[in-house]
Amino acid sequence: MVSEMNQELIKKAQELRSSGFTTGEIADELNVSKDTARWLTLQSTGKKLEKDDEKAPIDFAINWESLGGSSARLRYVSAAMADMALKHGTVDVVVGIAVSGVPFATMMADVMDVESGLETSIAVFHPIKHRKGKDGEGAISSNFAPVNGKRVVIVDDVITSGRTITEVIKVLKEHGAVPTAVIVLIDKKGISLVGDVPVESLIQVKRLG
Repeated sequence: MVSEMNQELIKKAQELRSSGFTTGEIADELNVSKDTARWLTLQSTGKKLEKDDEKAPIDFAINWESLGGSSARLRYVSAAMADMALKHGTVDVVVGIAVSGVPFATMMADVMDVESGLETSIAVFHPIKHRKGKDGEGAISSNFAPVNGKRVVIVDDVITSGRTITEVIKVLKEHGAVPTAVIVLIDKKGISLVGDVPVESLIQVKRLG
């Protein structure tokens, strides 16, 4: 039988799918990989799994609702993330990966203004996984600060596979930006470097065995 915790995740995933969320958006909402999100949407709660679907992808579901529901807690954590970012020097722009990286990026920019004495702008990156099609790559929103020729720090909530981080670094460099670091709340993959860009996390999750 499907475990009680998996039943809850399956229910949430299927509710999101029925509301029109893409697999990538479901993965972001539940803080799991796209493979896990896809597996969850294909299951039936409370029923025995078919032979081919017995094993879920190895993953860890992350729930930071108690943090995201409080602006004060979010600001304290963002201040710690800003401190980690400033170890790699000052930046012109904080790039938040939509959707969950944007609140951290916004508060980090505010903290970094005070700490560095410089004005720090905000940019938003929309990853390819949020699109229904698989062609092309993610995009930088035109509604926020430009990144051309700017020193930038990249911010997200959770690293699951590392694909989105690799994608955003590639796109930023194509726009002439200079990524100084990637700062995340939780790293499930254990990544310390993407190309020449260091990756830092407040919390690193490791699977034993």
